[in-house]
Amino acid sequence: MKDTVTKEFEKVFNYKPQSVFFAPGRVNLIGEHIDYNGGYVFPCALSLGTYAAAAKRNDSKIRFFSKNFEDLGVIEVDINNIAYKKEDNWTNYPKGVIDVMKRKGIKLDTGFDVAIIGNIPNGAGLSSSASLEVCTGVLLNDFFDLKLSSTDIALIGQKTENEFIGLNSGIMDQFASANGKRDHAILLNTNTLQYKHVPLELEDASIVICNTNKRRELAGSKYNERRAECEAALAMLTKKLKIETLCDLTPDQFDRYKDLITDPIALKRAKHAVRENYRTLAAVGLLELGDINSFGKLMFDSHYSLRDDYEVTVFELDTMVDLAAQQPGAIGARMTGAGFGGCCVCIVKNDGVDSFIKNVGTGYEKATKLKPEFYVAKIARGAGKLD
Repeated sequence: MKDTVTKEFEKVFNYKPQSVFFAPGRVNLIGEHIDYNGGYVFPCALSLGTYAAAAKRNDSKIRFFSKNFEDLGVIEVDINNIAYKKEDNWTNYPKGVIDVMKRKGIKLDTGFDVAIIGNIPNGAGLSSSASLEVCTGVLLNDFFDLKLSSTDIALIGQKTENEFIGLNSGIMDQFASANGKRDHAILLNTNTLQYKHVPLELEDASIVICNTNKRRELAGSKYNERRAECEAALAMLTKKLKIETLCDLTPDQFDRYKDLITDPIALKRAKHAVRENYRTLAAVGLLELGDINSFGKLMFDSHYSLRDDYEVTVFELDTMVDLAAQQPGAIGARMTGAGFGGCCVCIVKNDGVDSFIKNVGTGYEKATKLKPEFYVAKIARGAGKLD
């Protein structure tokens, strides 16, 4: 991909790029919809991601091109006049990173040319937008010698989503892209940003990502809705409890005080957040003990909670997980990402991967009339310049 994006840059801009950068997508193994509720998440970076070939200019012009949106051609803006424009489409994400940096007082005094190629399926829930934001961040960090840490870049990406794009996302996606480590997942406390890399030793099993190819049309609006429902639950609890986030509660404490939440919808959302946080910590402990089968059971439990209490699954996601559960080699499966479409993440025994893909694919297509895609995932490094 490095050579491909370099050639694309040369074709579009008629000169050689200065550098090539990469930022991975991510898959979250467990810990869904709790990164904005102060909980623990357990994502890993993927070998799928965003590649950017770029070169600094001597003026204030920025020229964006993406092979993924080739029909839009080159989109040109001025680095001193950054504003959200719907017609600028995908470039609003890198523009947002620039805007956030400038509002933080970071000096970006010249423009650049950039060609982008991403191999994350759009709308699949593997964080193509976070990957693009982080890729832009590492590019700017290198070109302008900003000396930002990987976590700084992740936070700028999150701020881009929240304030420039208007999606109240948590920190997990950008953090995993920026801080990923090959063959490791990240146990991240989203409240404190303390984290540790956990070796992802699956021995005779692999991670299989199943793309439902159900587009996530409602994901943005419903995401904001779920976040507001969790905030409502927290507000009711804090009338009597001294907590800062829902995930400050243990499941036992939640059961003791849940009657404070008088809205039945908010109650269900809070129940998921508290129990999912507990599941995540328990699951990582099981993985560290080598108990992959119990880890997989908690993945299924996570999905059922997202289906029943958080209500972010759809028929296609539920069908995929139900079919996965029927396969002899399947250890665990759950939806991953915001929901309402996108992907499931599964752990499958290596000797059953081929039959898993065949059987799940056939059954899913018959049930939904959609053709799924499958990826046997490789766990990748975090974002940076490619040598």
